Amino acid sequence: MKKIYTLFIYIIAFVCSASAQRNEVVQNRPYTDLRPVHFGVVVGMSMQDMKFNNVGPQVLTLSDGTQQESLVTCDQTGWDIGFNVGVLAEFRINEYFAFRTAPQLYFGTRNLTFYNFNKEKTPGEPLTEVQSLRSVLVGANFDLIYAAKRHNNHRPYMMLGIAPMFNVSTPSNEYLQMKTADAYLEFGIGCDFYMPYFKLRPELKFMLGLTNCLNNKRADVMNDDAMLPYTKSVNKARSKIISLSFYFE
Repeated sequence: MKKIYTLFIYIIAFVCSASAQRNEVVQNRPYTDLRPVHFGVVVGMSMQDMKFNNVGPQVLTLSDGTQQESLVTCDQTGWDIGFNVGVLAEFRINEYFAFRTAPQLYFGTRNLTFYNFNKEKTPGEPLTEVQSLRSVLVGANFDLIYAAKRHNNHRPYMMLGIAPMFNVSTPSNEYLQMKTADAYLEFGIGCDFYMPYFKLRPELKFMLGLTNCLNNKRADVMNDDAMLPYTKSVNKARSKIISLSFYFE
């Protein structure tokens, strides 16, 4: 026990010493957070996923009126990497709260795998088909930021907001398509680092889709019966994004 107390005293002494040294640091850009509004740019990378609701066994009516039994499932087997760029404007509410809007472009590709249980690649193994679901999302997030009190040249914070999104990339030769409009609930953490000439803000953010982002009218405009079992295999999808962004203000 004596060794534990001694170690604890050393840790406290080290923390106090380090804190005393930090108090002597000259603050960079001491008035930057007092401005009512400031602007910047953002770049980052993201990991995108999609959760599907598979329909299961069903009977499909083909274009010639005949019916066909189908059992196809779809899954995104892993998080796929994309990137995002944009601009931002932040409005000061008081010492601790700020409101931020940041129009951004999110570029990504989700790799989907379809398992066709009506056709076997080998005995007992369903035939698989792969689709790369590309998307270009244009959105503007609206976030409320709560920041701790600034300590020397860093300031941690939390954020919560909503982000309407519009998909401007809808290739016509894919099994599945995303809707044009979607919305995300987003929350995350970050920290401001005050540099001599700018403020750097790394931020880790989680984005959860609030609506069914799957275009369920895709099957109505298809002319290829061979694609129909894959297009009709799911009826709902929700998107998820994890974003690591760097804001420069």
